[in-house]
Amino acid sequence: MTEPAQGKSADNPWPVRSVAMMVKDWIDKLGTVWVEGQIAQLNVRPNSSTAYITLRDPAADMSLQITCPRDLVFNAPVKLAEGTQVIMHGRPNFFVGRGSFSLRVNQIRAVGIGELLARIDRLRQLLAAEGLFDSRLKRPIPFLPNTVGLITGRASAAEKDVMSVAEARWPAVRFALRNTIVQGPSAVPQIVEALRELDANADVDVIVLARGGGSVEDLLPFSDETLCREIAKCTTPVVTAIGHEPDNPLCDLVADVRAATPTDAAKRVVPDAAAEQARVADLRERSARALRSWVHREQRTLDQLRSRPVLAQPLAALTARVEEVHRARATARRDVMRLIETESRSVGHLSARLTTLGPAATLARGYAVVQVASDSMAVLRSTTDAPAGTRLRIRVADGAITTVSEGPDEAH
Repeated sequence: MTEPAQGKSADNPWPVRSVAMMVKDWIDKLGTVWVEGQIAQLNVRPNSSTAYITLRDPAADMSLQITCPRDLVFNAPVKLAEGTQVIMHGRPNFFVGRGSFSLRVNQIRAVGIGELLARIDRLRQLLAAEGLFDSRLKRPIPFLPNTVGLITGRASAAEKDVMSVAEARWPAVRFALRNTIVQGPSAVPQIVEALRELDANADVDVIVLARGGGSVEDLLPFSDETLCREIAKCTTPVVTAIGHEPDNPLCDLVADVRAATPTDAAKRVVPDAAAEQARVADLRERSARALRSWVHREQRTLDQLRSRPVLAQPLAALTARVEEVHRARATARRDVMRLIETESRSVGHLSARLTTLGPAATLARGYAVVQVASDSMAVLRSTTDAPAGTRLRIRVADGAITTVSEGPDEAH
């Protein structure tokens, strides 16, 4: 049975020195490389000829350890400090004694303002193409926020401006303050963390990101892609107040509202109590004036209506026709009385004629009406209708008598 190759099994391992040397040999073959980043930490020891630098990627949480001669730091084309953007040329190096990796640098160049601006412009075009600057995505700021989230440098002029102006405009305003670094390599992670914390707070209705003026290099964190994307993801409206009016970092384009200065941001997030009171007083005065005008206009309309004859003297039309009404009433009464008299005379004539023609008048002249005293009380019209023994009822002018028939009279 063949023995496994060295380093391929626990029975035949490589010693540390061998692995370290193999890693060093492999890294030495990589050759030289140019690298760009921000200086996150710079350590130049007084008694050492080597300077130690931590170079950070501004767009990601990654860094490299850099070593270089200390004279290279002192003779750099720009003063090196934390947050400085640089380009370095060096060779990857693996220190076998400590098992650490670093980049041994032999050249340091500053990133020019023109190059920085060109990169910011390229990032602006990228974010614009993705729609992060679309005005339709902008969220409105509440008229009176419950709590204002404020991200700014500790004890900075921007913090003082925002809070003092806001409190002067609306004394009851409340702040959720988050102090962060606002320049340098550590600024973006701290600002992003503060943004996430305030955005998750249900009491915070608007977030203000404020910083005073500065150079292009000082304001670089506010054109960072990570920060811009984090602002775009916020569900709470974000107001940016970075630098002064001419300054225009990319986060201003992503934010829901861009304020020219921190003072302007304070004016935008809270209303002016005095101005609002004056506006309310003005609206009350205008509404009262409008109401009075309406009342006066309606009063004039009523006065005009009341002054019309039909309303001023509602009985005038009737008074003017009183005589006519009286004449009409007299005429109607006369005609009615005349009609009544005529009809009364007619009734009298008819009554007299009826009396004359009636049976009572005939009876009064000596005639009588003979009826058969039965249920039908039929009038006797023939002698044959009254045989002997028939009960008869004889009606005369002053009454009626009852008799019994003896039969027809043969003598007649």
